[in-house]
Amino acid sequence: MHNTAAMLIELGAIILALGLLGRLAGRMGFSPIPLYLLAGLAFGHGGILPLQASEEFTATGAEIGVILLLLLLGLEYSASELVTNLKTQYPSGAVDFVLNAVPGAVAALILGWGPVAAVALAGVTWISSSGVIAKVLGDLRRLGNRETPVVLGVLVIEDLAMAVYLPILTALLAGAGLAGGSVTLLISLGTVGAVLYLALRHGRLISRAVSSDNAEMLLLVVLGLTLLVAGLAQELQVSAAVGAFLVGIALSGEVAEGASSLLTPLRDLFAAVFFVFFGLSTDPADIPPVLLPALLLAVVTALTKIATGWYAARRAGIRGAGRWRAGGTLVARGEFSIVIAGLAVGVEPRIGPLATAYVLLLVVIGPLTARWTEPLARRLTRGPAAPPADPAAPADTDRSQDTAHAHA
Repeated sequence: MHNTAAMLIELGAIILALGLLGRLAGRMGFSPIPLYLLAGLAFGHGGILPLQASEEFTATGAEIGVILLLLLLGLEYSASELVTNLKTQYPSGAVDFVLNAVPGAVAALILGWGPVAAVALAGVTWISSSGVIAKVLGDLRRLGNRETPVVLGVLVIEDLAMAVYLPILTALLAGAGLAGGSVTLLISLGTVGAVLYLALRHGRLISRAVSSDNAEMLLLVVLGLTLLVAGLAQELQVSAAVGAFLVGIALSGEVAEGASSLLTPLRDLFAAVFFVFFGLSTDPADIPPVLLPALLLAVVTALTKIATGWYAARRAGIRGAGRWRAGGTLVARGEFSIVIAGLAVGVEPRIGPLATAYVLLLVVIGPLTARWTEPLARRLTRGPAAPPADPAAPADTDRSQDTAHAHA
């Protein structure tokens, strides 16, 4: 009874603190993720007031948080949209990988962490935060801008790449050899291909089977199906997160919209628990030694993400300010970086503190670059005589047009 009471008290304190921190972040106009990580550091091992009774429950809640994050992300895209994005934006995805994964891998090798840690840190620096970026786009009223589909296209390619990357990383972390890693990758690719095929050819049938006019039944069926598939995927070493993402892709139409509205509050709760748990498992004393490498890595990969967005927008025919807005928007890192670091801490414990410091820096810098990259670039590139505009080219999207798109 004492342990149960202690667990309830700790859980209540955690959730109440998350709610207060979220409100504070909302009033200050930035993502609450840094505050959640700081809360975890404060109440974790080596923190101000370590929590013990609720640690196991919090770990389970963190796993559910990752699954729900990926499920809701998959619900935002249909299989046809994913295939179209892959066909049109794969060069941008390749540039994104080279510019942003290579600095992380090089940093791990310079620090002497070995090749497996290099693969893990490459993923940490590669993947942008879909959750933070989606919030920034809404806050800045840029959802109707011409560069926004380009930003979303890059994010989708990154998310799909995770279906290949995570199984490879899992196999490497488990010490699997070339044969074992190849089998895991083949299983992952086969699973992704099968789900995309079913979603393209029979998506309506799947959605109809899951559909229900009763909100309670829809919630139970979608959540149960997601956890079941995530568990099976984990058994096959494909990654529970990827399994949840594929479930989201397979559902479409009204079912996807209904499930998204029902599951969003649950996702927000358990995702917050996930970020807190990652902070709980990181000793604050381990962060100062890696703070300088994290800062250098944050500066370098912020610049490479801006270059990625600029290139992707240029390929899409967007001119001028829209290219810089696309680049600045992609800077934020978050949930996926923490997921990857969480997988790798068993092999290289120093990745945890480095990733925590790195994400804290870029989740704060990201919204700032989204807002200020374009004005700064405009000021730096303003010459004494601007070149004449091409009359055949589409006009650039100004603030007035942004507002009109947002209202539309």
